[in-house]
Amino acid sequence: MNASDTSDTTSAPDTTGPAATPFSTLIRTASHEAHTEAETSTFMSDLLGGRLGVEAYARYTEQLWFVYEALEAETERLAADPVAGPFLRPELPRRAALERDLAHLRGPEWRDTLTALPATRAYADRVTRCAREWPGGYVAHHYTRYLGDLSGGQIIRGRAEQTWGFSRKGDGVRFYVFEDISNPAAFKRSYRELLDGVRADDLEKQRIVAECKRAFALNTGVFRALGEEFPLTA
Repeated sequence: MNASDTSDTTSAPDTTGPAATPFSTLIRTASHEAHTEAETSTFMSDLLGGRLGVEAYARYTEQLWFVYEALEAETERLAADPVAGPFLRPELPRRAALERDLAHLRGPEWRDTLTALPATRAYADRVTRCAREWPGGYVAHHYTRYLGDLSGGQIIRGRAEQTWGFSRKGDGVRFYVFEDISNPAAFKRSYRELLDGVRADDLEKQRIVAECKRAFALNTGVFRALGEEFPLTA
């Protein structure tokens, strides 16, 4: 569902000791393997390679809606939280854009046929649990989703426009269009600064890193399920 924050580079971590390594570097490095597994899934490779039809893209967009509904349902309450609150930037919410895309892809009655795959439900349920019970875990999911949308997600947008003829940055790909972010690279740098200053001790940071890996694993599970639903025929 997303690709990692890889479109611009970060400085190499300070190797003088773990405490000197910026948390944004630590979380990115520690989750690299899990992220690579997600972005190189068979389903995503086939989708980006133009080997799947627009129905697969629409089904994928449906699954995104469930994840972002979970991510954004608790934001009003989390806004005052000292850990999660700083990350809730007004430029980021995606649910309204997803709903425009689904109306374009499925028609005005798209909600009537919207269904979550079991893997998607597990992913969304985990996000909801973190949002309600563990702000640090919510930050892990927030990071993996939104920074990925601003990075590798733009590749998906471009491929969708090229493959299925969507208007550039129009309905069908609005999910990937952050109209209020004029400089994505600068925005991602500011986001990493928030990560570096997150209000968490070393043990909590380790838990957040582990949750980040879990988020990518849940994402991979959704891709695997979509791959089973849309297998390529020989």
